[in-house]
Order: sequence, then C-alpha cells, then structure tokens
Amino acid sequence: MGTPSIPPDSSLPLIESLARTESALRPASRDLVEHCLVRISDPNGEGARTFLSVWEDAARTAADAVDAFSRVGYSASAIAGVPISIKDLLDVKGEVTRAAARPLDDAPPAPQDAPVVRRLRAAGAVLLGRTNMTPFAYSVVGLNGHFGTPANPADPARTPGGSSSGAAVSVATGMAMAAIGSDTVGSIRVPAALCGVVGMKPTQRRVPLAGAVPLSASLDSIGPLARSVEDCARVLAVLAEEALPPWRRTRTEGLRLALPNRPLLDGLDATVARAFGRACHRLSEAGAHLRERHFCELDELADGQLMRTIQSVEAYTWHEPLLARRGGDYEPRIRTRIERGRDIRSADYARALQRRAALIASFAGEMSEVDALILPTVPVVAPTFAECEADEDSVRTRLLRNTASFNVLDACAVTLPIHEPGNLPVGLMLVAQSGRDWDLLDIAHAVEDALRT
Repeated sequence: MGTPSIPPDSSLPLIESLARTESALRPASRDLVEHCLVRISDPNGEGARTFLSVWEDAARTAADAVDAFSRVGYSASAIAGVPISIKDLLDVKGEVTRAAARPLDDAPPAPQDAPVVRRLRAAGAVLLGRTNMTPFAYSVVGLNGHFGTPANPADPARTPGGSSSGAAVSVATGMAMAAIGSDTVGSIRVPAALCGVVGMKPTQRRVPLAGAVPLSASLDSIGPLARSVEDCARVLAVLAEEALPPWRRTRTEGLRLALPNRPLLDGLDATVARAFGRACHRLSEAGAHLRERHFCELDELADGQLMRTIQSVEAYTWHEPLLARRGGDYEPRIRTRIERGRDIRSADYARALQRRAALIASFAGEMSEVDALILPTVPVVAPTFAECEADEDSVRTRLLRNTASFNVLDACAVTLPIHEPGNLPVGLMLVAQSGRDWDLLDIAHAVEDALRT
C-alpha cells in the first residue's frame, strides 16, 4: 500500500501530528514538498513575493532521500521530511546572502552553511528556499522596495509585518510547514501575529547567530514560525541542538500570568481588545490566575531610547564599510535609520550595555514570582499598505511597542493566534525571563489547548 497523499485543496498537516503517526500512515515527504511547491508557484498567490529563491530540485531530492530512509524504518528527527523556509539573511553554502537588499548583490558566496541551516539539514528537514524580508531586517513594517512585499494572507491590502515577512506568509499560506526567522525588536512575533501563526523569539544565545547577517549583535535572535506551539518547539529543539522536553502542564489551572504595565495594554484597537479580553476570560475560567503587575524595567524601556542606542550603534558599525561602497543602493528609509548610529557616542553605547545588563538581572528577579507575562503581541491589527506609505514611522512605532522591550531584557517570548474566524489576525504574547524557553513553551502549549476548547 502506498503512502497517503495530500489532496491539493487541503491544508498541510501539523508537524506534531506527523510525529505521532506511524511512518506507514504518514504522507510522503515528496507529497508535502510538492504541495508546498504548487502553492509557491500559484500565479494567483504570493509565492513570487514571498520567496526570493526556490530550490525545487534540491527539495525534491532531499524529500526522496527522507522517504527512502522512512521505508526502511529510519527517521533522522521529528522534522525529517518537513518542508521549511529560511529567511534570506542566513548563509547557504555556495550562495550569496543578500538579506533582501541590493547592496549585498555582489557579496561573495557563503563558504559554508550557517549553523542553523546545517542543523536543519542534519535533522532531515527539506529546505524549500529563501524568504523575503525587510532589507537588512531593519523594520517590523515589512516593506521591501527592491523585491516587493508579500500581501497579508488575511487581507491583501494589508502588510504582513516584518522583518520576517516572507517567513510568516509562507507558513500562513501553506507554502511551508515551518519557517526560520530572526527577531531584533519583534521581527518574528509581529509578522506571526499579523498573519495568524505561532512564532517564537528564544533567549538570544539559545540558537547560534553565526552565518546570519546581523542587525544588532546584542538584540538579534533566530527562531521558528509554525502553525502550533508544539511545531515551533520541535523546530526550536533542532535549531538549539537540544532534546524536546515532555509537556508537563496539561491544564492552565494555577498558572500565574501577569498583566504588565498599563501602557502595553492601552490604546488597543477594537479587534485586538475584544480578542485579548476574550482570551483572558477563557484562561481565567480554565483556572489561570491573571493579575496586574507593575514592572519598573518596562517603565524605563517604554520610550525605546535604550533599545535604539544599542541597535543603532551596532547596525551602523556593521554597515559602515558597505555604506561607503554601495550606499547609493540602499533604500533611503533603511539608510536613514542605519546612519542614526553614526552620531551616538561610544560612551553612551557602553552605558546602554551596562544598563541593559542590570535590567536583565532585575527583570529576572521580578519574574520569579510569576510564570509568564501575558499581553497582546501587537496593539493593532495589520495596517494597510496605504497607512504604511502615509506614515511609516508611526506605523512602525505602534507595531513594535509591545515587543521591543523584551529583546532588551533578553526574554523569551511566544505569540499565538487568538482571533475569531473571519476576523483579522490577533496575537497573544507570553513572555518569560532569559533562559526559561522550554518552561515558556510548556505554558504556551497549555494556553493554546485552553483557548482551543
């Protein structure tokens, strides 16, 4: 009997369901890959703007190899045979890493795969191609004037968010079962929330940053996007080269969730406010304890100055030689942001790093009394492209308001969709202190289950 196939009009299975299915009953990896390639090549879809390159032949070859091993009872990992997209800032041996930006067109090909790419291959994942992004990852709005911007799957008049725009769209539209993105001030969580998928920003050093074009060496994280918390966890385990711990929580009863400082809960648009209020009510009914709690660290970070100082200096330091050589090829809005770092004094940067270290320590102490923070990932639904073009700075400020502080605090954070069917996507964010990634995923898994029932 042959392996089950996927009807062309159906959704891809979850990675978690494949992991629990006997190998003889799973769809072949080749079928999963062909399903994704059909979606990518659909002339009426967003594939041409979502992917900057597609490795059709290599993906088919890799899928066939996984299927051959599966027939003799061998599987490299829980994600073996799973089609995954990678953000365009990751090195792939023999290819130019452009970070979706023209100034890197003439960069030398990468001499080796980035560690995360190498780990995915070793686990048997099938890499589909490179996804579009904001040039150099420098904006959560998601616009790319060079290669185009993929439309939001929920409404083509709206942005998908960024900078991991293509990553989120690839998962939301069935062009990939999971995606690898990066997050400096929200670049995984914002597009995941606006496109209605799950995304995780891990503790920064949990996943190696080598082989990735940096935006801010102190704030960057690499992490997964997928359609469920468990799918993200399974991919993260591969990226981090760690064993996936068993789920400990089966219910949210007794879970201590902190509602943070009011500015992060104020100014929500009506759709977000309704979805978040409904989610909090359902979690309370399921036995979770939701309490308002004030965090002085979030007060200090609210104006974004500390984040901007660190990000601007580190971005300009990396870009300075490239600006001298290819400055005219930068998108003007991206170049303007990068050049802000030129005038920041080294003493101010050093003080910012020292203050950041103190805030990370104090935040960890405050978080010892709760299990996680709970808040909307983004205070608004996806803005329209017209809104973005009219006032991109204002849109960007709104989109990153709830996410950026947690990069400065080196927290781990997960966003999961909580919107009602037919409404624009809304994300709920759960946050834990640095190093508690697996605890946070355990909490998020229980929350996801409670909100599904």
